[in-house]
Amino acid sequence: MANTTTALRRQIGSARDLKAVVRTMKASAASAIGQYENSVAALGDYARTVELGLSLCLRSAHAQGGQALAQNQTHQTHQTHQTHSPTVVHAIVFGSDQGLVGRFNEAVVEHAMAQLGQQPAKAQVWAVGERVQARLHDEGLSPAFTFPVPGSVELITRLVGQILLKVPTPGQENEGAAPGETLVLFYNRPSGASYEPVSQRLLPLDGHWQAGLAAQPWPTAQQPEVLGTSPQVLRAFVREHLFVSLFRASAESLASENASRLAAMQRADRNIGELLTELGARFHRIRQSGIDEELFDVVAGFDAMAPQAPPRA
Repeated sequence: MANTTTALRRQIGSARDLKAVVRTMKASAASAIGQYENSVAALGDYARTVELGLSLCLRSAHAQGGQALAQNQTHQTHQTHQTHSPTVVHAIVFGSDQGLVGRFNEAVVEHAMAQLGQQPAKAQVWAVGERVQARLHDEGLSPAFTFPVPGSVELITRLVGQILLKVPTPGQENEGAAPGETLVLFYNRPSGASYEPVSQRLLPLDGHWQAGLAAQPWPTAQQPEVLGTSPQVLRAFVREHLFVSLFRASAESLASENASRLAAMQRADRNIGELLTELGARFHRIRQSGIDEELFDVVAGFDAMAPQAPPRA
């Protein structure tokens, strides 16, 4: 009995320690979800400002009879569309560096594989996260570039800057850039208490989207004037549009990752609680059984040592 109860005590202690770790990770994930969701909400005002600037630049270019950046980038969508046969397809897949996230990486890789199968050109994959890189390798895709997952909101800007250094801006000559390059993002977006994989094509720009922005009315009666060379200003706003889109995708992916980790930790907490209940009941049964056996031994020993009554004549 001693060995059995000792082993059970050890298992119960380990389960309690693991439960404490799980609860700490739950609290950390719940806290992280809030900061990434708040960053996405705060980005909305800046995104609106960039959109207004793009609208003004496009309106100015169209007024001058130009076809500025026509058919060079698509508006943000949840699905990948095809407008022409691109020379190169750059696919950025956002995943995680750490585990304990359920099917977070598997879901985004499966979605990316399904969408990339529809591309007329072979895709060059960029991976954000070591875990998603491993999943891509399992699918037979070797990422051309790998970026670490930001550990905080402040580090997202650094990641976006690293990606933008490798992204050709429409209308700008970049080393290694080819006409008709396509840039597609694959990431998980928060959906209620869970997440869903989505895709968003940033390049090339879509002509209908540009026309819609150019036709968008200015919110005030006094319309601002574009200073400097119009194409240069337009390229600058497009660059900011790419920054906003990449930042939002990264922040939403991080919020989804922590939501997935929170759900996984909640399941683990529930399973550990059930295990502790089972181990506790087994421990008490074995301990009570041992106590009963010892009591029986005492009673039997007492009966054996008690003086026997003399036989009657």
